[in-house]
Amino acid sequence: MTIPETILDQLGGGFVRMTGAKQFVALESGLSMRLGRNAKSVSHLTIELTPADTYTVRFIRVRGAKCTTLAEHEDVYADMLHDLIRTETGLETRMPKIVFK
Repeated sequence: MTIPETILDQLGGGFVRMTGAKQFVALESGLSMRLGRNAKSVSHLTIELTPADTYTVRFIRVRGAKCTTLAEHEDVYADMLHDLIRTETGLETRMPKIVFK
């Protein structure tokens, strides 16, 4: 698997449906995507693998020709991605578990 495929696999299948992610761009050491509408107006998300086997995650707002990095987090482990994305965007990243009684 390539790095972008691994990142998408770690995010899980429900991620795309829950966040409205689209326009995926494979980077040499990561993945970039456009996100659906969210409370914090984050339009793009970039996740890049570092030599320490952690991620650098950038939350970006693009409006016209203006590109603003709203937040950047370094040394993020794969199991921290969902909580970080939820905190920075307000978007749920996983499908809720349905319990039948």
